[in-house]
Amino acid sequence: MSVIKDIEKHSEDRMLHSVTYLEEVLSRIRAGKANIHILDGIRVEYYGNPVPLSNVATVSTPDAKTITLLAWEKPMLKVIEKAILDSDVGITPENNGAVIRLGIPPLTEERRKQLVKQSGAEAENAKISIRNARREAIEASKKAVKAGTPEDDGKETEAAIQKLHDRYLKRIDELLVAKEKEIMTV
Repeated sequence: MSVIKDIEKHSEDRMLHSVTYLEEVLSRIRAGKANIHILDGIRVEYYGNPVPLSNVATVSTPDAKTITLLAWEKPMLKVIEKAILDSDVGITPENNGAVIRLGIPPLTEERRKQLVKQSGAEAENAKISIRNARREAIEASKKAVKAGTPEDDGKETEAAIQKLHDRYLKRIDELLVAKEKEIMTV
């Protein structure tokens, strides 16, 4: 029975990780208003080590259309500016020597549709990951039954894994609908 519970636990952990990763990826997709999470993937060189942007500057949103970065050390302004320019954020920073400002431009209808499409692709990748976790868990359950675990336990595990699968797919759909609504809201 312990083997079966381990299979279920491992499967649920993988499915939860997929949903968590999707939430993180969707938070980085900008939706026309200032969101500091669009900068989460940016790393800057700090004393020879790549570190997250938030480790070298204070990131804030003074209004709905602006993100400001206040570097903790003045020489880091140029490094931060270069890292933002080299990233895929698509926003040109304004450096006034004390603070870096990112003006979030309004999204065009075409760009909104591209972002919705990108969000959908990310959601589909998460669904594939969840389906793979289900498939592997069911295969492991069948191997456990062949190795001597009672067949009823194997069937119960498969049913439980299917319920987990359905619950996490529903969660992904909810996340996608919310993100699409956020993107398409003008």
